[in-house]
Amino acid sequence: MEPKTKIHAEDGKQELFIRREFDLPVDLLFKAYEDAEIVEQWMGTKVIKLESKKHGSYQFETSDPKGNKHLFNGVIHEFVSNKKITRTFEMENTPFPVQIEYLEFEKLTAGTSKLTMQIVYKSVADRDRMLQLPFAQGINMAHNRIQEILKR
Repeated sequence: MEPKTKIHAEDGKQELFIRREFDLPVDLLFKAYEDAEIVEQWMGTKVIKLESKKHGSYQFETSDPKGNKHLFNGVIHEFVSNKKITRTFEMENTPFPVQIEYLEFEKLTAGTSKLTMQIVYKSVADRDRMLQLPFAQGINMAHNRIQEILKR
């Protein structure tokens, strides 16, 4: 089955775009990114901190199958309810530098919405290394979980 989350990465560019339409109203989709309990469910991670506001920050912790802990964190630069979030994203103790993420939430109909993410990497090489990981599969699975969890 074709993944519903689409990733577009143009050759030679430091960015990629992720697009997904959801059978969810825009306010519910947005809540999946601002509510710590919901984030924990769809990301399968522990939310240590999530300050959903301009100048807020976040920190998530996850464990791999061997029990090693991994931290992810960033700063929220722009936060407009049901519209957009601009934030940095860093995976600690990895060779990947900080990236910037622009998330835009769009109402399509009363019960459907669209998420567009633009992720900008420090270099084309960093972006390409990320795409070599099971990144596309992971983001599609995460978006499927958002849809399942919030439909309940």
